[in-house]
Amino acid sequence: FPTRRFFRSKGASRAGGKSIGLNIEMPVSQCPNPYIKTLLNFRYFFCRKVMFAKYATAVVVLPGGFGTMDEYFEAITLIQTCRIPVMPVVLMGSEYWKGLMDWMNQQMLREGRIDKKDLDIYKIIDDPLKVVSTIKRFHRKK
Repeated sequence: FPTRRFFRSKGASRAGGKSIGLNIEMPVSQCPNPYIKTLLNFRYFFCRKVMFAKYATAVVVLPGGFGTMDEYFEAITLIQTCRIPVMPVVLMGSEYWKGLMDWMNQQMLREGRIDKKDLDIYKIIDDPLKVVSTIKRFHRKK
């Protein structure tokens, strides 16, 4: 039972926020997250990612697998190439992300595949309250 994915929506729900789930139809059945207020179902991954990009005002990425990496890199690539507006992108769990960040610095940056300023697109934050304050501060400035 995939209970750990429910934590993301549980916090939003308890804080009185809107929790919208973008579900993907898979061959293996999934239990709907009980904390989601509005559930949207998608057949294709690319349609789901378009909705993330179109309506997001911030991206908070928790440790995950290939799908998480796909969505993270999609978000920072769209911001990098000015296809979507700049918004906060936060990676939670510095220990989890350390290896990837080291690789991005040691390989991608060193070989000129990305610019130094591209590393400013995201922030790594461990404290959930700091994540919220970072997002609020960004939107107050706008």
